Amino acid sequence: MKAVVATDYGTPEQFTVMEVPAPQPGPGQIQVRISAASLNPTDIRLPGGEYRGAVELGFPHIPGNDFAGTVSQVGPGVTAFQVGDEVFGEAVPRAMRAVASPTRPSLSTGSLAEYAVFEADTPLIAHRPAELSAPDAAALATAGLTALTLIGTAEVKEGESVLVVGASGGVGTAVVPLLAAAGARVIATGTPADADILRSLGAAEVIGYAEADYPSSVDTALNLTLPSDRLTSIARALRPGGRLVTIVYPPTQPDQLGRDDVDLRFVLDLGGEFGAMREVGELAVAGRLPATISRRYTLDQGPQACVDLVRTHTLGKLVVTM
Repeated sequence: MKAVVATDYGTPEQFTVMEVPAPQPGPGQIQVRISAASLNPTDIRLPGGEYRGAVELGFPHIPGNDFAGTVSQVGPGVTAFQVGDEVFGEAVPRAMRAVASPTRPSLSTGSLAEYAVFEADTPLIAHRPAELSAPDAAALATAGLTALTLIGTAEVKEGESVLVVGASGGVGTAVVPLLAAAGARVIATGTPADADILRSLGAAEVIGYAEADYPSSVDTALNLTLPSDRLTSIARALRPGGRLVTIVYPPTQPDQLGRDDVDLRFVLDLGGEFGAMREVGELAVAGRLPATISRRYTLDQGPQACVDLVRTHTLGKLVVTM
């Protein structure tokens, strides 16, 4: 099969498309013919070596966590899926087993490929509704599930103000409409070119990325992009006792915020605690969780998609179709 491959640690400019053996499913696993895959920063950071010491990769490594496709083989013991089923979801590389669910891990061989193998018994993979296209499903996998987790963790109440830092990315464009539907006043960071789309998704106000643009006395702030050593400006925007929820690894420590009256929460849900992939599909079909795709690529253009993810400004998701 053809796949996007990293042959050693390095930048995405070193990724290539090559022929590799198609992975075969073992007990409890399914093989999926991939129709579409969407990109996440971890897809680049992991083979980039950012997590070395905690996660050691074997090479060649196929990146890609998010996918939609058709079940092409079923391993022994699998009853939830059968050949021909349309499925979608999120699965981390097997090298990241330590951060996956201890009981029902969602692991894979990498979705930027014509075929991939996944664990079948996980809430992070579900049947794809017929009304949801494969590209949209792939775009919403991690983004939609993370948005549900943010909503559950932040506990935003109707009428509260929420600052979303990184609102124009995949998770941001998924969580903004959910926040607006919950009755929050959403203040989103973005570029002038992003403003119309962010407002159409439910943002009441779109501001720039500079610290001077941040409001004051907001109830909740969601950090979707900044590293832990750059959150003091977000913390200053909060009212006393306000909530700061961050999804960026490694987790921020309270003493990094410059104030001690902030409710700091770190989000990483790889077990479906706040919602399963089935709920992502249901919300998407109901029109409550729209997919925002800014660019589409073929598999042969997959390495360029990986470069574009980290070298250019991205609105929503980048999707590779097979």
